[in-house]
Amino acid sequence: QVQLVESGGGLVQAGGSLRLSCAASGRSFSSYTVGWFRQAPGKEREFVGAINWSGPSPTGYADSVKGRFTISRDNAKNTVYLQMNSLKPEDTAVYYCAAVFKAPSMRDSDYSYDYWGQGTQVTVSA
Repeated sequence: QVQLVESGGGLVQAGGSLRLSCAASGRSFSSYTVGWFRQAPGKEREFVGAINWSGPSPTGYADSVKGRFTISRDNAKNTVYLQMNSLKPEDTAVYYCAAVFKAPSMRDSDYSYDYWGQGTQVTVSA
């Protein structure tokens, strides 16, 4: 079992950047696929991207963020990062990280994940 804590959210102007962190407790975090999701007010939670625990193509992204967002992980620090560049007002949302143990392939559905963080607010002003 893992516990996830997101940090790094805040207020930024359009075109700016933020880096979110997802810190995990527990051992063997390197064996978890970690996904990032977001939920804007009045909207359903949506997939942002994920980093797999193994495989030749370890990351995947939603089309809306491809080329602007990058996910990476530092297994020594039990942390996954979401680097967000060229932010747009429509990126405003609460961002969540989630984890699932040794997923056989990339997961982009929230029901595929077993562990969730509490979320961190990202607000992009025009």
